[in-house]
Amino acid sequence: MNETYDVIVLGTGLKECVLSGLLATKGKKVLHIDRNEYYGGESASLNITNLWKKFKPGTETPEQFGHNRDWNVDLIPKFIMANGILVKMLLHTKVTKYLEWKCVDASYVAQHQTKGGTFTKKKEKLAISKVPANDMEALKSNLMGMFEKKRVIGFYKYIENVDLEAKEFKKLHPDQTTMQAVYKNFNLETNTIDFMGHAVALQTDDTYLEQMSRDTISKIQLYLDSVGRYGDSPFLYPIYGLGGLPEAFSRLCAIHGGTYMLNT
Repeated sequence: MNETYDVIVLGTGLKECVLSGLLATKGKKVLHIDRNEYYGGESASLNITNLWKKFKPGTETPEQFGHNRDWNVDLIPKFIMANGILVKMLLHTKVTKYLEWKCVDASYVAQHQTKGGTFTKKKEKLAISKVPANDMEALKSNLMGMFEKKRVIGFYKYIENVDLEAKEFKKLHPDQTTMQAVYKNFNLETNTIDFMGHAVALQTDDTYLEQMSRDTISKIQLYLDSVGRYGDSPFLYPIYGLGGLPEAFSRLCAIHGGTYMLNT
């Protein structure tokens, strides 16, 4: 420990590892320390032994759970948008070569649907349906009736053509029109608005409806831009868990002379 360092980074969370990796590539001598015996901090992917130590300290890991190599449990599970800023940063820094990826096959929404009509008793059932990612999938989706599908196709085409960097807008100005008003312009049904807002735009509650539409339009555009980037789904996931992200930047730092000390 009698060495001199330009930077000492405490903790191996994602942002700390990104910093140490980038600083090392710029020629800085980096010492990276973590009191845990694994990388990732709060965003780690734990094997079964470390999971037990974190949440049930002092107890033995049950044998029926098998080997550590079979487990990567994310403390903060999140999907990664295929065309998002994080992926662009990983490509720019070439950190992707230290990771193995899987494209998530699809995303689904559960909705109550009413079956029956004039001569039969109406029944409600919970239907599981794939979220349509483009206009062709919208046509085949059982989430909507035929007339609603046509309206959704028009909505998707509108979203794809909105230039959020434009200085002038003929109508539906994203900074002057609420998202509720945009939906109303296309006469979208309540169920459609529900999955569009939460399964596509990934909004966490309905307050976004009364906010200006720019943020939601941007999120839907990111979803549509991410579909087909690396597969049929907009979501990517590291095969060995999200803890692979900080570990990958740690490798980048180590390759450029960084020093790592866990349990320290």
